[in-house]
Amino acid sequence: MRTFTGDRLLVATHNKGKLEEIAAMLAPFGIACVGAAEMRLPEPEETETTFVGNARIKAHAAARATGLPALADDSGIEVDGLGGAPGVYTADWAETPNGRDFVQAMTRTWSELEAASAPYPRTARFRSTLVLAWPDGSDAVFEGKVEGQVVWPMRGMQGHGYDPMFQPEGHDITFGEMDPGLKNSISHRADAFRKLMTCIEGAK
Repeated sequence: MRTFTGDRLLVATHNKGKLEEIAAMLAPFGIACVGAAEMRLPEPEETETTFVGNARIKAHAAARATGLPALADDSGIEVDGLGGAPGVYTADWAETPNGRDFVQAMTRTWSELEAASAPYPRTARFRSTLVLAWPDGSDAVFEGKVEGQVVWPMRGMQGHGYDPMFQPEGHDITFGEMDPGLKNSISHRADAFRKLMTCIEGAK
């Protein structure tokens, strides 16, 4: 597998929370992260129906535009009582005319579970797919997940996205209530990152 040997990595996201999470995970290896927004890159249209497809779109678009290796994450929550929805459309459920509203998205998720009389526990999982792309068109894919359940009402102000309604397996608090350091050690993204480390020089 190709090895990443640099000390600066372009993260193909405009999501501030996701950029901070990824930067915190890479900091111990001496890798500084710069986000797509800081590089003034447009957000490419995510036209695929899988996490890996959309992550590839973002990573390759950023690598081509800048000539730098680029890391993209596509992630979302799969709720079993909704047949795996919202899944790859997790961010879409939060879209409003004024930007993303995850309180609205979480409320919709719970309302649909209630309407479906979904049984308890309302199991779910977060999935994360990381794609590290190089300007020459090559890439590497790393996938992670964390199992748990969705709960209501929302709890906690930490994290981002659906974190306040997701309670990971083996814990009695949500990601929204959890110390970021603990969350970053057990999350779906952490699982994918452990696999990513196999191609980061100095992290093996």
